[in-house]
Amino acid sequence: MEYRIERDTMGEVRVPADKYWGAQTQRSLENFRIGTDRFRMPLEIIRAYGMLKKAAARANLELGELPEEIAKAIIQAAEEVVQGKWDDHFPLVVFQTGSGTQTNMNVNEVIANRASEILGKPLGSKYAHPNDHVNRGQSSNDTFPTAMYVAVALALHQRLYPAVEGLIRTFTAKAQAFDQIVKVGRTHLMDAVPITLGQEIGSWAAQLKTTLAAVKEMEKGLYNLAIGGTAVGTGLNAHPRFGELVAKYLAEETGLPFRVAENRFAALAAHDELVNVMGAIRTLAGALMKIGNDVRWLASGPYAGIGEITIPANEPGSSIMPGKVNPTQVEALTMVVVRVYGNDHTVAFAGSQGNFQLNVYKPVMAYSTLESINLLADAVASFDAHLAQGIEPNLERIEEYLQKNPMLATALNKAIGYDKAAEIVKKALKEKKTLKQAALELGYLTEEEFDRIVVPMRLAKPHEGA
Repeated sequence: MEYRIERDTMGEVRVPADKYWGAQTQRSLENFRIGTDRFRMPLEIIRAYGMLKKAAARANLELGELPEEIAKAIIQAAEEVVQGKWDDHFPLVVFQTGSGTQTNMNVNEVIANRASEILGKPLGSKYAHPNDHVNRGQSSNDTFPTAMYVAVALALHQRLYPAVEGLIRTFTAKAQAFDQIVKVGRTHLMDAVPITLGQEIGSWAAQLKTTLAAVKEMEKGLYNLAIGGTAVGTGLNAHPRFGELVAKYLAEETGLPFRVAENRFAALAAHDELVNVMGAIRTLAGALMKIGNDVRWLASGPYAGIGEITIPANEPGSSIMPGKVNPTQVEALTMVVVRVYGNDHTVAFAGSQGNFQLNVYKPVMAYSTLESINLLADAVASFDAHLAQGIEPNLERIEEYLQKNPMLATALNKAIGYDKAAEIVKKALKEKKTLKQAALELGYLTEEEFDRIVVPMRLAKPHEGA
């Protein structure tokens, strides 16, 4: 491998000749051999950093802080980073300095070297300087949380929201289609009064709408950016209008209402906004766990389970039992939920670790949140496409359970009272008879009275038409 010599304040470093990073990135590569490529800084952070450096160069150009030639070259190089042209030149892992300094410098060095190349200068020449030009008016302490918030907000809009909204549409359509199918309700895992299958599936859609709305509400906190605070929040070495302009340009590029945080000291020292977002994502994940468990119970069987719905058979379920089919999409989804719960703990604990003017757990907070968003988005989309859209009722099983349901006796409360209705249920269960048979034998109702009062659909929709 051929090398070139790059220099930083600590001396000379050999860097692979074909790489755009510089000395500080190389030092980080050598000093933080922790984990594998799986723990590389998420590309969402790198792309958000590209947007940030582009916005910073535009702001510095407007404010007269950078020569036009340098600024325009930085803007072009930063846009190439946004487009993913140089993804292979960002090799650093998450487990580095807690401020994200090495990743900030990785971005600075790649953009500076590429900008220098655009201007006809060799890599390593620092004609466009990583600190003096690309990082002008900035610190890792305000740029990393800014890139982190931009990356998470974009990932929510581009990945998680569309996936969950798609599943909500699927459940809403199923709820409408199955609105007239009356079935046994269940509380405490025991038979309860009837509901419709549409009501049951509709509750899943409603739960997802509520929890997704909570994520969207918490996302608003991410619009408050630390940029312009520089090292400790004072804005030292940045033009007074720098942060405001950068936020404005980021808002223009992303279509999201980014603005400068009201208090940039807090924006560097704590990331409660991200903790709140991750907590809301965990709650959404909890809803998906409940829904997934409902689905696998309702589809259990085919003979020894509940079996009120059928789900698509996507692949063989057993390496030893021929013909077995398992609810694998549910299992994949709920394993992702477990992972999200773990990531929530990571983000919550990391968010509590700010000391004085800086939280130094930023990279792991960003990684854990983005991993959760991407895993949930993929799992929800897979669950929707390969399971939810294929849910169908098992009408024969639903009717069988409904007719045997002793809780239909609840309809008799007003006519004969709770105690007599309970006596009918006990007799039916003990003697393995239908409720009607028990009621008639006890002489509490006539057949006509029983049929008029005990109407399953009326129990499922007691106020319809009222």
